[in-house]
Amino acid sequence: MPKGYWVGANRTTSDPGKLAAYNKPAAPAVEAAGGRILVRGGRAVAHDAGIAERTILVESDNFEQAVAAYESAACQEALVALADGVERDFRIVEGIG
Repeated sequence: MPKGYWVGANRTTSDPGKLAAYNKPAAPAVEAAGGRILVRGGRAVAHDAGIAERTILVESDNFEQAVAAYESAACQEALVALADGVERDFRIVEGIG
């Protein structure tokens, strides 16, 4: 069964304090829902229309689990802390194979 992935890239961070407030509950919420954080920040090189901002990649056992993790109460509460502090490009995708 194909795995599910969260793929997110921040376009801009207008309030680093809100990002920090989000990060604190977000990782435990993701992990409690079965997600595995593979990338969270770190070095990046942007190509084409990419922006070298903070990137996240979370792996779940399947697509449905990835969607359920995002929709969980704990993840939604973490997003409240983020509010408008970051403009991000975020999606949940199904892997291949």
